[in-house]
Amino acid sequence: MTKNNQFAILENMLAVIKTGGKQYLISPGQKIKIEKLEIEDGKEVIFDEVLLLDQDGKLEIGSPFIKGVKVTGKVIGQGKAKKVIIFKYKAKKRYHLKKGHRQKFTEVEIKTIDLKS
Repeated sequence: MTKNNQFAILENMLAVIKTGGKQYLISPGQKIKIEKLEIEDGKEVIFDEVLLLDQDGKLEIGSPFIKGVKVTGKVIGQGKAKKVIIFKYKAKKRYHLKKGHRQKFTEVEIKTIDLKS
């Protein structure tokens, strides 16, 4: 455990964070693709909505969030996911509709899970 400006940083931890209406199970060093955030590449992003924390087998569950815990990450880049094709068809009515959609995402590398000491 190391000290870093009033926060204790533990290396072997897991957390569940909420962002973009979805929940992600993360650990330090992991890269995740989340819903698009309006943050430039290389900037730091802080997730303070932590739902669950596992530190060395000790499980802590928030109601709904855990106070004093935050997850810090670095934005790697922005992008678009693979195209999804939507095809609607009605038999014998000469009706068909074809649409495509590419969801935008932000790729984030998780740096630390910080606990208030």
